[in-house]
Amino acid sequence: MSMSDPLADMLTRIRNATMVKYDSVAMPKSKIKMNVARVLQEEGYIEGWKVTDDGPQGTIIIDLKYGPDGESVITGIKRVSKPGLRQYARAGSIPTVLNGLGVAIISTSKGLLTDRAARNSNTGGEILCQVW
Repeated sequence: MSMSDPLADMLTRIRNATMVKYDSVAMPKSKIKMNVARVLQEEGYIEGWKVTDDGPQGTIIIDLKYGPDGESVITGIKRVSKPGLRQYARAGSIPTVLNGLGVAIISTSKGLLTDRAARNSNTGGEILCQVW
């Protein structure tokens, strides 16, 4: 069965795993998922990620990050641009997430960037998701 929105599936797996305090979560590999995982690691929302060559396309394993009292670093993660309704923004109108406390991941011509990096490089694009 084909999946209509693999990125939403990735975000849902991460959201569900953090709610039940799993150490890691696995999902099928794709380039966009690896880039989203890279951005999440650079921003400090996950411990790390690795790729294994299991199955026909491989698997991404994301190690989740928790605070000293066991609270999840990711308190919310939301898909913004959906296959049925794409959300695009110019560099000057990229929204902030929780007044700068969160991060929006944007697909630009320069690759996947955070909202701050996209504003600094004066590049707009598709707003994929928001993490806080």
